[in-house]
Amino acid sequence: MNIVYRIWNSSLGKKYLMALTGAAMFAFLIGHLVGNLQVFGPPELINEYAHFLKSKPALIWGARLGLLACVGLHIFAAVTLAQLNAAARPQAYAKPGAYAASPASQYMLPTGIVILAFIVYHLAHFTAMLPGVNGLGDFSKLTTTLHGETVPDVYAMMVLGLQVTWVFLFYLIAQALLFMHLSHGLAAMFQSLGFRDHVWWPRIQCFAKGVSLALFLGYSLIAVAIYTRFIGTDYVDRKKYDLKAANAQPVPALVAAQGKEAK
Repeated sequence: MNIVYRIWNSSLGKKYLMALTGAAMFAFLIGHLVGNLQVFGPPELINEYAHFLKSKPALIWGARLGLLACVGLHIFAAVTLAQLNAAARPQAYAKPGAYAASPASQYMLPTGIVILAFIVYHLAHFTAMLPGVNGLGDFSKLTTTLHGETVPDVYAMMVLGLQVTWVFLFYLIAQALLFMHLSHGLAAMFQSLGFRDHVWWPRIQCFAKGVSLALFLGYSLIAVAIYTRFIGTDYVDRKKYDLKAANAQPVPALVAAQGKEAK
């Protein structure tokens, strides 16, 4: 127990914590992208995938809580390490930015803050489905039928949500900052776990940048294809009409007039 306490309170232990939580979030990003790429198929494909996940509450809530725990621990380790570094060097560098440091490494904290803000928004947008954050209305009213069962229409939510200009732009900015964050963070993860040497380090850096770029292109491709109406146009136009009808409130005078006509 004393060893665990000493590791937890050491800078090396916090680097391990950042590396391991970062690895878990990186694995989630890959899985999430694979799931989201199903939006290029028919609507039933991603709707069945989403319904399968929702039908396994222990699995999905375990993943959500585990991911949130990783995010929280990652932030805690990053902030405390920054404080330790600042305490170790009370006098700032003569020139802004560390010597030979890349822009990605210098802006890890600001990019991380924006990514955190995007995660909160993304959860409010598609998980909690708060009507005030999507610019269109109540997404919980978007449903479809699968195998005789009424389920949420995730395909329509994704396409309608990313056709809103400010949502699309925020999404792209977040993906660009995520690429910047990962391109340094993945390499730092391997370094923290002891894999840096003169042979492997250039390869690790190439791997980190290549995988980060692939994730950026994958997520951005989805957003651009939706925003430019390359996919889902006809299907979602019908759903948009249904959503407007569901959000519309009946005019009292019109309802009264229809009631008189019925009599």
